[in-house]
Amino acid sequence: MVRQITVELGERSYPIYIGSGLLGELGARCKEAGYPPRSPLLIVSDSEVAPRFLAAAEKSLADQGYKTVSHVIPAGEASKSLAMYEAVVTTAIKAGLDRRSAVLALGGGVVGDLAGFVAATYMRGIGFLQIPTTILAHDSSVGGKVAVNHPLAKNMIGAFYQPSMVLYDLDTLATLPPRQVASGLAEVVKHGLILDRDFAYWCREHAQELLALEPEALGYALERGCSIKAAVVGEDETEQGLRAILNLGHTIGHAIEAVGSYGALLHGEAIAIGMAGAALLAAKLGRDRSIYTDTVSMLSALNLPVRLPAEYGIDELMEAMMHDKKFKEGQMTFIVPEAIGKVSIVDSIQPSDVREVLALLKKEEQPW
Repeated sequence: MVRQITVELGERSYPIYIGSGLLGELGARCKEAGYPPRSPLLIVSDSEVAPRFLAAAEKSLADQGYKTVSHVIPAGEASKSLAMYEAVVTTAIKAGLDRRSAVLALGGGVVGDLAGFVAATYMRGIGFLQIPTTILAHDSSVGGKVAVNHPLAKNMIGAFYQPSMVLYDLDTLATLPPRQVASGLAEVVKHGLILDRDFAYWCREHAQELLALEPEALGYALERGCSIKAAVVGEDETEQGLRAILNLGHTIGHAIEAVGSYGALLHGEAIAIGMAGAALLAAKLGRDRSIYTDTVSMLSALNLPVRLPAEYGIDELMEAMMHDKKFKEGQMTFIVPEAIGKVSIVDSIQPSDVREVLALLKKEEQPW
């Protein structure tokens, strides 16, 4: 069964395919997308994904007459750097990529963000395909946000650049370690927390099936998560308003990643703590406390952290948040839950309130 979703962006609309065995169809799908075999394709992957899936991708493309070149980056968030960007562009230039060529991102969110930024800027923009191999990438592969990190802030250097296709082969998820599975599910349940109450509770009820990568449950969860993301992107591609709700948990989460040098916690783990923090902030602002308790129960069911490790200093985290794109004129913008499945964008959060939330997140016991 292949599930198909369309990201509606007028002439730049594109399909998301979710199913098993899709990697073997890569070459045929590239032809459907209009990429000519005479133009070389660049596959960007990482040191964990490439040994498992790169050969299959290359064979599928070769069978359709494509010439490919590959660039394998070290796995991990540290590869989302300007130095790595330059190295990948160098490979593209040496391989003779032209304006009809495409960059294919075979991997998780780091690979997708880096490869997408290369595609967006090489010759001022060439083709781009997303082939996500992690659960987490169901979020990052949809919507066209591409970027690299700066040592002072995550995703500060980037662009909005949509792929021509997302090819999501569920078979590639089977080798994910349990911690990576849980990390990816953080962004899945996030989509329920922002826009679909029933789906959020469904994730909690089916947590064990999702953690076990049960195909039917996982296929449904990814389809629903991608559909919510696609609907939001279709309404607000460049984050002028509505799309900001997708940042639930990310203000604190990105600060945690920056302070931890993008390696101590996985992205989904940091965002989970950030979502717990956003729910705490909501309670502090007078929203129902059950938002926090239910959010924590959902994240905990998916084996995700909800407390801030003791080694993270509040001053360091606050400093990191001051460099965030959402910090303006001495106030902070947060996505604040109003209920499970409903959030609001609040641009007048006082740093002192955020500091108190961070202190609560560091406590071992629940606030209530």
